[in-house]
Amino acid sequence: MLNRVVRGIAGTFILISLLLAIYVNINWLWFTAFVGVNLLQSSLTKWCLLEDILKKFGIKNTGGNCCN
Repeated sequence: MLNRVVRGIAGTFILISLLLAIYVNINWLWFTAFVGVNLLQSSLTKWCLLEDILKKFGIKNTGGNCCN
């Protein structure tokens, strides 16, 4: 469950920042890059700040992956 929430939030952030870059200001792409760098960092270090935040809000890791 936790992985699905993290992926959903990351995808939402990316799509929103792309829309903001198109309709508001191109500098919103820096936010898209930030999300991408965070995803890359978490894949290398196996640590994700968003996971820690979501755990404090009570979202539990069910242990399954997205394909189950």
